[in-house]
Amino acid sequence: MRNISDLIEQYLKLMLQDSPGGAVEIQRNDLADKFSCVPSQINYVISTRFTMEKGYMVESKRGGGGYIRIQRVDLPALKAIQFHIEETVGECVDQGAAEGLIYQLEEANLITKREGNLLRAAVHRDTITLKLPLRDEIRARLLRSMLISLLVK
Repeated sequence: MRNISDLIEQYLKLMLQDSPGGAVEIQRNDLADKFSCVPSQINYVISTRFTMEKGYMVESKRGGGGYIRIQRVDLPALKAIQFHIEETVGECVDQGAAEGLIYQLEEANLITKREGNLLRAAVHRDTITLKLPLRDEIRARLLRSMLISLLVK
């Protein structure tokens, strides 16, 4: 059985998919009522599953007429993917940012779930058992070369 966070995430992704502009505005309290949960649960889902690393931009306005706006940030065109990887990964990358980029590429259907799992395993801190900052530098090199190999066809 899926948990409430998964259900909220799926609901928001469906809303984004159906929205013509690739963005949705929601009222946190209305969404909490819909899922019979506390508003902080909505905050948790948005802050952990709709991050910039995962390809989303979130904007919120507090107050009586407040809202949360979630917008899908599409990856650049395939020709610019290498530049995007260089910008995102850079000379060193932590595990969270690496996993976020992998997630974003999976969501854009540029890599398969299986390829994503292999990438995650290769760049995991348990695989690269070196001290920081060397671990983040090695992770960046591995990730960059594997992604370029997968994406440049």
